[in-house]
Amino acid sequence: MLTRFGSVGSLSALEDTTERQLLSSHTQGQETSGNSPTISRRGSGGARRIERRRRIIVAFLLLGELAVAARLVQLQVVEHSRLAARSTRQKSYVETLPAPPGDLLDRDGRVLATSIPACSLFVIPENIADPWPCGQRLARALHLDPDRVCERMGQQSDKKFAWIKRRLTPEDEQAVRALGLPANAWGFREEYARHYPQRTLAAHLLGLRDVDGNCRGGLEQSLESILRGRPGHRTLYRDARGRVIDVPDESEVPPQPGQSVVTTLDSIIQLYVERELDRVVAQWQPRGACAVVEDPASGEILAMASRPAFDPNRPESVSQDAWMNRAVAWMYEPGSTFKPFVVAGAMDRGRIHPDEQIDCAGGETRLASRVFHDTHPYGLLSVGDVLVKSSNIGMSRIGARLSNGELFATIAAFGFGRLPGSGLPGEIAGMLRPVKHWSSYSNASLSIGQELGVTPLQMISAHAALANGGTLISPKLVLRTLSETTRSEADVPLATSDVRSATNHDTARWLVAGPMRDVVLRGTGTRANLRGYSVFGKTGTAQKLDTASGTYSADKYVSSFLCGAPAANSRVLVLVVVDEPSTGGSHYGGVIAAPAAAEILWQTLSHLRVAPDESPPAPQDVTARAHDAADRN
Repeated sequence: MLTRFGSVGSLSALEDTTERQLLSSHTQGQETSGNSPTISRRGSGGARRIERRRRIIVAFLLLGELAVAARLVQLQVVEHSRLAARSTRQKSYVETLPAPPGDLLDRDGRVLATSIPACSLFVIPENIADPWPCGQRLARALHLDPDRVCERMGQQSDKKFAWIKRRLTPEDEQAVRALGLPANAWGFREEYARHYPQRTLAAHLLGLRDVDGNCRGGLEQSLESILRGRPGHRTLYRDARGRVIDVPDESEVPPQPGQSVVTTLDSIIQLYVERELDRVVAQWQPRGACAVVEDPASGEILAMASRPAFDPNRPESVSQDAWMNRAVAWMYEPGSTFKPFVVAGAMDRGRIHPDEQIDCAGGETRLASRVFHDTHPYGLLSVGDVLVKSSNIGMSRIGARLSNGELFATIAAFGFGRLPGSGLPGEIAGMLRPVKHWSSYSNASLSIGQELGVTPLQMISAHAALANGGTLISPKLVLRTLSETTRSEADVPLATSDVRSATNHDTARWLVAGPMRDVVLRGTGTRANLRGYSVFGKTGTAQKLDTASGTYSADKYVSSFLCGAPAANSRVLVLVVVDEPSTGGSHYGGVIAAPAAAEILWQTLSHLRVAPDESPPAPQDVTARAHDAADRN
């Protein structure tokens, strides 16, 4: 039947043919047989079955047509928006436009950190039929390890994106283009590479940004919210092969560059500091060293350096011990550089007077279970000479004039035991134990700079309070910001500014112009004397605690020296701290750190054009600067 009529869809033809056959059969039966009622009933039953089948087929066809119609309504009406958006996404994508971070500048506008455009190469692994030959060619062009490149492409063969090399040089870019790779298999993405034109200069203070733009330490990290810009974006349309065919102008939102920051650093002074610190490391082979230069009147940090150093342009080559900025993240017992603060506390409370004589017990005395020694045996010394000669016994007896609570308050008033407030990552508060944890000889130990931990930044900030007449100021690292879009300037505090009184003005002036000036003229810091300037200072030679034995080491020291000038109106303070000098036969701060600090001070005063405040003395009266330089070499 299907062959004859050719289609089950010819329902009317099928019905007509069936009826004619049944009528013909019925007529013939009546002519040849007398049993007509039986034949009639059979013919009637067959017709009903065919009718029932026809209706079922028609019903199924109608249901099919309804299902198709419903699906069309769903696609064309109900889900039209979603499917249209999906279609758009398949042929378009939104590209993020990176924003260049702002620059870091020194106080005179010299660039310390900037961002330069650079292309980075990526591939689309799913569009590369055979990744191994492609990887080999790319590796040779970019001087990469072929095995690593091929392995990376093979492992990500089902991905739509994989980096090959970031921050290409112009030569690398040309080499890749010359390979003639399929257009839908690779591409360049414009990024910004952070560049530090001064290389290692101020590396610890600046910090760095890695290849992904993540900040690591220094001002880069602490000023990230100001330096980072706002990325833009644009929509690109691609053809079936993934090639960009249209970039509508109206879809582009341009990126907003970050704000540039003018720091308090002076690159010239920073260079002086770094050179001197390198000479110290070469001569004394210490475990580490650092130096800080500060304007005591404003708290502005003019230079800060730490050793070991690193080049922020090559973060992959930085050794683990070079990351730490010793000026803010390293704690040490200060030793004798701490003594002027104890004297200030005792004088402010009227417990001692400048002309008073202190019995230094001939160079040895016992306090509780501990024996204190002086380098030289002294009898009676004035309060000033206790500092000039750096007598431990004399200082322990001055400290004893203060109660434990008063001594604690004195130490805290100079900023010890809390964060200095520079805002730099990794900054620590040092260690100052509560009075309830002091032992019977803690008062004497603290009076000579033991039993507490300080950072170099805390130490120079505390001495700045003496140099400026008694005011403790949080160290300052930022002067202002510069907006790239408006070219406007604005003040921006890096941390909460903290200004408070640390000691009486007269006490501070007496300490600086009297005992600390004499330290350089006739005491332990004569190697720091400079012709024409009233230099003041204080040496520090502190034994390090041996953690294994719980006692002070006999051969590990921290040698330090702090100095400034002019004494009557200090413009510059310099601190040099050297951790565990291992060669040269000395461990005294006046020998190891004082010459370097004096050289930095001299160069800084000259650079800032600070006029000499004293007539050049006769050679026999003071140690000449040239003689000091010869001793250092």
